[in-house]
Amino acid sequence: MSGRREEILDAALAIADEHGVDAVSMRTVADRVGVTPMALYRHVKDKAALLDGMVGRLLAALLRPHPAEDQPWDARLDALAHACRKVTQQHPWAAHLLFSRPAVTPDAVRAVDIIYTALIEAGVPAPEVPRLERLISTFVIGFAASEAAGRFTPGDLDPRSRRGHLPDSELPGHRALGPWLDLPVDLTAEFEADLADIWRLVEAAARRSRT
Repeated sequence: MSGRREEILDAALAIADEHGVDAVSMRTVADRVGVTPMALYRHVKDKAALLDGMVGRLLAALLRPHPAEDQPWDARLDALAHACRKVTQQHPWAAHLLFSRPAVTPDAVRAVDIIYTALIEAGVPAPEVPRLERLISTFVIGFAASEAAGRFTPGDLDPRSRRGHLPDSELPGHRALGPWLDLPVDLTAEFEADLADIWRLVEAAARRSRT
């Protein structure tokens, strides 16, 4: 990566950290770098390429250090999943960008290939590998996006107050689960439990191929 392109991506990431990814534009990045917007086009052809470059930078951080190839397949996928969650905790806007951009940058393709290789090693039949990769990627990025957006936390209203907007007769499931819905959420423990469930799905797919 050229020094100027690296400087441009650094500026774009800084703007997103300070003001959100919607604030990133060719003009705001040019102003941050101290050049005209036209000068950016020698290094980044348009805003879509700028966003793809930001995704690449995030994924490069996510892949460092690369999961050790001598680790079991599930340990490698665990490492990748936790690295993704850490990146989105550091950059809350990142999950939306990772979700919305296609996996076209070299680092994005490498991340997908790590998942492909792990699933093949687990014994998943080749036709099912792309589907399970999409399941894993969607869960990990979706969990990170929901966590970053505050979707999993009660906010200003406690759960009882939120449910109080409707009569219990209209919410039989909520009424049955009331004691569990009101408990504090340990998102790290939940993330770990969800990953363990997904790895069991992977193992089940591998077993089906052997029967």
